[in-house]
Amino acid sequence: MLDRSLQMSLNCPPYLLVRQRTLCYKRLNPVRSMPPSSVILHTDESGQFPESRKTCNPLIASLSSYDGPLLSAPNTVGILGGLSVDSTLNFLRKLVHLSKENEAKCMPFVVCSDPVLNRELSSLEMSSSSLCSRNEPSQSDHTRIVENLRSKRVFLKKSGAHCIVMPCHISHSWHDEVFKGCSVHSLHMAECVARELKEAGLKPLEAGSPLRIGVLATDATLKAGFYQEKLQIEGFEVVMPDKATMEHAVIPAIDALNRKDMEGARNLLRIALQVLLVRAVNTVIIASDDMRDVLPRDDPLLKKCIDPMDALARSTIKWAQQAADEAPKALSFTRITQRKRKGIGVNQQETDPIPFSQSICFSWDNLILKGVSNRFGPKLQ
Repeated sequence: MLDRSLQMSLNCPPYLLVRQRTLCYKRLNPVRSMPPSSVILHTDESGQFPESRKTCNPLIASLSSYDGPLLSAPNTVGILGGLSVDSTLNFLRKLVHLSKENEAKCMPFVVCSDPVLNRELSSLEMSSSSLCSRNEPSQSDHTRIVENLRSKRVFLKKSGAHCIVMPCHISHSWHDEVFKGCSVHSLHMAECVARELKEAGLKPLEAGSPLRIGVLATDATLKAGFYQEKLQIEGFEVVMPDKATMEHAVIPAIDALNRKDMEGARNLLRIALQVLLVRAVNTVIIASDDMRDVLPRDDPLLKKCIDPMDALARSTIKWAQQAADEAPKALSFTRITQRKRKGIGVNQQETDPIPFSQSICFSWDNLILKGVSNRFGPKLQ
């Protein structure tokens, strides 16, 4: 469960965002009958639906007593927000935009964003990337963040997610700890971008030299080392800003950004990028939510840069498409197995009809006016 209440507006986080496209299912389920829209559910401080709403809103009344997953599609994606709501929503926009480019429907997804976690991650990044404060975070800070991320992972799994992604760079510092022992598939952002670069078939800029990839990020992300690790596994030589560049360009750029000095941040970021590019790197990975949007989109330097969020979004879409394609095959195999157990031939009609209460395809009005089962209301007439 979320640590605090889920609000009715995206402007008042934390919130739970559920996207559902499927309208008709074989078995009645109030959650599965939701219209194709995004739904935000409000709870009190204990995570329960307010008593006053249970009597006036059948959907919330049903959800308050429903202990199954919110979504049941096999390609449901869970999105674990991190540093800020803006970066999470930016990732969602990429999912929708790239899905349209591939002429594919956007997969069902559940988003979990917690402002408490946002503040903890932001404080951690600022403490390691500020000229005024360079204090090392304590082990208790890391433990608290990992426990918070794990609780969100469990929540997304219970909500029906079959794959979980974290559109946040600093959160990947604890990716292995968060997903240790988890049966749900997860995508690692650094693995996604390293794999795409490997598949791109890049050539070294200098004859006889290895393929070099630059990484520009905050001090906390660079110290975590997961980008360096994943790139090196794919055979790349990783080039990072040296100490002088970090102290005189990268960290001052972040400080300027925090002061709302956009022009100063742009100039310093351009210097940091140029320093990496002159070291014969093929491309630079901008692994920072803050730095990503500093330069204007038409800046020539961006043509030499990569946003890892794009790679994560493309990998998420690819996974969802594969999961959707494999689901009918798995369902068909299960049905054939069940028929064999009953002694029914492949082409033989099954004699036992499915009960009406399990096979009806109902409308939204039916759900509200008539109820759906003994568990959620009176029986359908």
